[in-house]
Amino acid sequence: MVNARLVYQLEKTRCIPTFQSGFRKGRSTLDNIINLETQIRNAFVRRNHLVSIFFDIEKAYDHTWRHGILRSLHDSEFQGNLSIFIQNFLSSRIFRVRLGNIFSQPFIQDEGVPQGSVLSVTLFSLHFSKILTILPLTISASLYVDDLQISCQGSDINLIERQLQNAVNKLLIWCNDNGHTLSLTKSSCVHFCRKRGMHPDPVIRIYDTVIPVVEKIPFLGIIFDRKLTFLPHVLQLRKRCEKLLNIIKVLSTTSWGADRTALLRIYHSVILSRIDYGCEVYGSACSSVLRRLDPIHHCVTDFLGSFPDNTGTQPVRNLSSDAVTPASKKVRLYAARTSNILPFCERMKRSLGDLDISTVQVYHIDFFSFPPWDVPQFSFLNPFSKFDKSTTNPVVFQQIFLSHRTQFCTYSPIFTDGSKTASRVGSGVVFDQNAFSRRLNASCSVLTAELMAIWLALEKVFTLLENTFCIYSDSLSALETLSHPQTSTHPIASKILCLLARLKARDCEILFCWIPSHVGIHGNELADTAAKSASIDLNHPLPYADIKKSLLIYVYSLWQESWDQQIRNKLHSIQPFYPLFGAAWPIWGPSAIKQ
Repeated sequence: MVNARLVYQLEKTRCIPTFQSGFRKGRSTLDNIINLETQIRNAFVRRNHLVSIFFDIEKAYDHTWRHGILRSLHDSEFQGNLSIFIQNFLSSRIFRVRLGNIFSQPFIQDEGVPQGSVLSVTLFSLHFSKILTILPLTISASLYVDDLQISCQGSDINLIERQLQNAVNKLLIWCNDNGHTLSLTKSSCVHFCRKRGMHPDPVIRIYDTVIPVVEKIPFLGIIFDRKLTFLPHVLQLRKRCEKLLNIIKVLSTTSWGADRTALLRIYHSVILSRIDYGCEVYGSACSSVLRRLDPIHHCVTDFLGSFPDNTGTQPVRNLSSDAVTPASKKVRLYAARTSNILPFCERMKRSLGDLDISTVQVYHIDFFSFPPWDVPQFSFLNPFSKFDKSTTNPVVFQQIFLSHRTQFCTYSPIFTDGSKTASRVGSGVVFDQNAFSRRLNASCSVLTAELMAIWLALEKVFTLLENTFCIYSDSLSALETLSHPQTSTHPIASKILCLLARLKARDCEILFCWIPSHVGIHGNELADTAAKSASIDLNHPLPYADIKKSLLIYVYSLWQESWDQQIRNKLHSIQPFYPLFGAAWPIWGPSAIKQ
């Protein structure tokens, strides 16, 4: 409870720097990895040097200064009972060592945060993230818990060396003041550069020890080499996957073992998950490098037997090959130097251009819309729960609805519905026999259309003088989404709950009720017709999940096109179409990395 409230306040007040990605909702290691790759690509296209230093902190958790944590809380304006509670939480910590059934005498833990506590992670992140605030503006930095990386780019390697040495000196001062130690042996430096002429590597010191300049370095699971070819990463990935193939090899015997479905699941969870991690970054490698992963795919298809093996022999064309060049200066620079690979974000912009959704705005998911101590309570009525729609006469549902309306006759009824066809998506609302609708982006899901209809209904309620309403929806999934605000990440659901809180403050009483669709309930039929005939566009951002689904369908269409154009493809007559989300889908990973 204390941790949830503390995290909420830290995120809302932005006490944790943006470039700290560890243990934060909506953040992952990919944020830091993509950020570093983008910096390197930009340096390459400008023909600059980029020097990056990767630090290792010795026993970061055990050496955390407790008074520094309390000081960080005070600097973030946390005072009173919370500071006293955390001070008591950190003080008087003892531990013992167990060997078999024998326990050692108690030892006092003078410094550091307690291992295994959910509150320890938050306190460490709050304190250690302050290290990012002391760096000069010319230095870029990222932090994942205690994995610190700083970099500087420019055309003059001597200037870069001075800037980084200044940053290292400031880091050493901060670490000395806060009880941390930079590892002299595990910290490394990489000089990212594609210049052919003679240029010395930078000489940067931690005290009197020179930080070694290496050709490659693992960073959050991805190996970055100085030319950014990702060949060392692909080779190591292939080596690890070849060892894991022994699991499938043992389980795929003809006399005993797992069936084809189970083998696909094992491949997906054990091998393909490793290949997929970081493919947003190393997928920019050239085709000759990525083809080194194809033997993994072919081995699996051999073990499975009947699956078409030549799906992975010819990679599908790059999704970004036909896009129009944007007008920004940086992208024009990339267009002028076609040998340079675009950063991840620019590659995705071109892919979205093929889908005609490059100009669509995406909802920003706010994971902290509501404070933990004031989570909205949402519930809905379901008088039809005891009846199965497939075995119940529609007249029975109509009678139950009329009985329900008799019981809640003082509540003005509002009917909402969402519709999705192959060409359009719409939301409809019926109030007092008057229907209005809005047309949504074709990439929106049915759930988004249903939630948008409820939101439109509440917007209508906000302009009325009445204060008692009952909103009827035939989407059980939409109502269930609203019932779980702590686990739901749909942005429109959060907007609905916020609007409900505002209406509640105006003494409006709003009930929600689920009704079955297409059983002859007049208001629901009108709302369905309005949603299907929506013609007025509603310019609204799209949820991320809806865009992701459109991308999957688009990639599938490209694979289908490639499958149809295969030469001497004997299996095409047996399996002319790939199932969209069938057993064939998980096997596409290695050859689809560029896509």
